Amino acid sequence: MKLRRILVNALLVVVILAIVAGSGGAFYLLRYLPNTVAPQSFPQVDGEIQADGLDAAVNIYRDAMGIPHIYASTPHDLFFAQGFVHAQDRFWQMDAWRHIGSGRLSEMFGSAQLETDAFLRTLGWRQTAEAEWDQLDPQARAILQSYTDGVNAYLKDHTGAAVSLEYAILKLLSPDYVIQPWAPVDSLTWGKAMAWDLRGNMGEEIERAVLLKTLSAAQIAELFPPYPEDHPVIVNQFDGGVTRAPEAGDVAQFDLPEQALLGVERNTALLDPVLGRKGDGIGSNSWAVSGKLTATGQPILANDPHLGIQMPSIWYQLSLHCQPKNADCPYDVAGFTFAGVPGVVIGHNDRISWGFTNVGPDVMDLYIERVNPENPNQYEVNGAWVDFETRTETIQVAGGDPVTLRVRSTRHGPVISETYGPLMDQGDDQDFQPFKERAGVDLPEAYVIALKWTALSPSTPFESIWGLNRAQNWEDFRSAARAFHVPAQNLIYADVEGNIGYQMPGDIPIRAKGDGRFPVPGWTDDYEWIGTIPFEQLPYLFNPAEGYIVTANNQVPPRNYPYLITTDWDYGFRANRITQMIQGAAGQVDVATIQRMQADALDANGPVYVPLLAQMNFKAASPNQAVAMDLLLKWDYQARADSPAAAVFASFWRHLLQNTFNDELPERYWPDGGSRWNEIMRRLTADSTWWDDQATPEMVESREDMLNKSFAEAVSELEKTLGRDPAQWRWGDLHAATFRNQTLGESGVAPIENLLNRGPFPTGGGEGIVNATGWSVVDGYETNWLPSMRMIVDWSNLNQSVTVHTTGQSGHAYHPHYADMAPLWAGNQYYPMLWDTQVILQDAAGHLVLTP
Repeated sequence: MKLRRILVNALLVVVILAIVAGSGGAFYLLRYLPNTVAPQSFPQVDGEIQADGLDAAVNIYRDAMGIPHIYASTPHDLFFAQGFVHAQDRFWQMDAWRHIGSGRLSEMFGSAQLETDAFLRTLGWRQTAEAEWDQLDPQARAILQSYTDGVNAYLKDHTGAAVSLEYAILKLLSPDYVIQPWAPVDSLTWGKAMAWDLRGNMGEEIERAVLLKTLSAAQIAELFPPYPEDHPVIVNQFDGGVTRAPEAGDVAQFDLPEQALLGVERNTALLDPVLGRKGDGIGSNSWAVSGKLTATGQPILANDPHLGIQMPSIWYQLSLHCQPKNADCPYDVAGFTFAGVPGVVIGHNDRISWGFTNVGPDVMDLYIERVNPENPNQYEVNGAWVDFETRTETIQVAGGDPVTLRVRSTRHGPVISETYGPLMDQGDDQDFQPFKERAGVDLPEAYVIALKWTALSPSTPFESIWGLNRAQNWEDFRSAARAFHVPAQNLIYADVEGNIGYQMPGDIPIRAKGDGRFPVPGWTDDYEWIGTIPFEQLPYLFNPAEGYIVTANNQVPPRNYPYLITTDWDYGFRANRITQMIQGAAGQVDVATIQRMQADALDANGPVYVPLLAQMNFKAASPNQAVAMDLLLKWDYQARADSPAAAVFASFWRHLLQNTFNDELPERYWPDGGSRWNEIMRRLTADSTWWDDQATPEMVESREDMLNKSFAEAVSELEKTLGRDPAQWRWGDLHAATFRNQTLGESGVAPIENLLNRGPFPTGGGEGIVNATGWSVVDGYETNWLPSMRMIVDWSNLNQSVTVHTTGQSGHAYHPHYADMAPLWAGNQYYPMLWDTQVILQDAAGHLVLTP
């Protein structure tokens, strides 16, 4: 669980002391903190506040959901006010995020985060962000500085628990912690964190390399099938004047020691507790439907980004309005922001709308660097020894002494194999002895592994975001998209003129040799990146004949596209279902149609495996088995929260994957669900050897044996977890969503968690489903990632646009807007996405004026 290691011991001490103190300590934890301390941080939303640095008065109207609508006469004041309201509602979240981005978690939470900080410092996100700041043009710098001034204007008059309840708890753990002023680079570091969260396929590359040590190439191919021919790609045809890209050629595939691969994997996994584990399915849905298919004749755009579950929501909704809008103040925009970053990331302005889904390109390569055996400070480049680039990092540790870290980098990037745990032989363990390359070339006597990643070159996605905020048409949109280097996103588009479009931007490397699937030699130029795919040759669409565009992390380019983007796409089950629903509603699509689509919970595994269950020689061993089978046979394949059949099938599916594959795969690569495993199972034939249980050498199990066994285990599990009455089984009770504070809410100490966490909320949907709520075959059914917001923009009337995000606008526990959206989100309900000023004023629940 996220950050559990940080706090569990220290907080246990606090709780024990409270118990020892008797009723006074319990009163402090259970009554004083929520009733007296928490309200100290609730923001002022009415009246007037003087804020030094403004050009003129700024009006901030908060609607019934607590969403600010900001009206200002200059860009400076607009972004100043955005920084001010972000700090009012979410500064703890902002503070935690900037410490992640800079590798400074130990300053807040002590020595338990040293390993994580060391790896973050090795990656050098802060250094990259500082280089980005140096390269920004004056307009971009002005936006960041204005925002920073607004954050600090709020902090000037607030400290400790007056900023957020969490600081009162942190004071018990890190008494010397002091909130530092915000800096523009703090905002830029979050771009690196999001790039990591939406990174490509390095995990799959390591997994393939490890599995090749025990499985055949044919088995690997079954576990990593190609993108299905019967599922849609985003761009079916492309004519971008593409010149044939370099062929991959013969690739040196080193048989690296498993410890080396797992050492890199372990280091990258250090970020999972703070940024969330990258899972199959995390990505998003978006689609645009043209007026020729809608009931109004105007386009509709939909987006629901899938991200890890957290408290508060990753999104903060607001609108920014220049009064008047003109060339000097060109912003009139509404949508979703990141607390800590100026501008609107996803949303619409008065002319265009846009949404994101993740591309997941292969933009990370691992290079094996040959180290000089006689001088470990050097590595080889084309036959010559050159010095590693080095820098010294000092990590400040709450409650402890500073720790010094020496970071080494090669021409490709940081050395990520040695921050913790050596990867070369340091003794007699034969597993660490050098292996030979399959082609017969020796692995170097001494080596390290360096990471080349596009996000470590200075470029911020937020320049593109600010361009999108100002864009007035398709040409402006593409111009802004050109600046979106990393993380590469599918950008969906619709506008007031009736157009729909799509653009894939991003820095996608072109390799001189190889395809990025395996670690490659770093000591020659044979495997260098020789450029990136030109923007003009990246896939795009404008007003396609079909009248719709669907993106759901599925394959982007046509099947004959000459460049490599990745081979590890989502397998297109969501995209296929969305396409089917649009086609089925052609000519009648409206906002209500899109709402039903975003709530759609069709489990594509059901139509494949329920008929197989019906065909098998089944004899119920108990009355509940008979009832459960009847539920499945009558199921409509919708994984709704109130469905008993969906609970039966999910449990059956979990046991089927475990029974089929756990006996032959290392535990760390046991199936965890998602679209890849959906496709694996869809392709698995009745005579596959995977069905045989390796733990029973005296017999050979069949598919029917595994189906019977898995079904029986599912019924037994549900009887234990949900009771013995199948009529009371509910998928939503198994699959509930609990929203946990990313830091203190993951402590493992119940009194602290109860202060900050909210839930559980019964939840429908699942993996590979349009209502994409993730769960783990390994860990259990609880929702672990989800549609972090749902947005529907209606160009027939922007006031009819609707949306919802997961928790609430406020980051302050016990505030009325801390979790008021969670029941709406769980029930697939929405609230209006207010736009016209008159409508906003009519709905205003608060009116704050910031004055110079």
